[in-house]
Amino acid sequence: MEKAMQQAHGMSYAEYGSKLDNRLKVEQERERDYKESQRMVAEHQRQAHS
Repeated sequence: MEKAMQQAHGMSYAEYGSKLDNRLKVEQERERDYKESQRMVAEHQRQAHS
């Protein structure tokens, strides 16, 4: 999990847990990624059913 956090967000899990600003930044990024993936899935499904 430590390696994944470092690769994905450029910080260790300890850094993530130590500051609220770091947690907020990571969670906002995760939310953006989730919304983008949902948009891409919807677009793919729309094209597949056309």
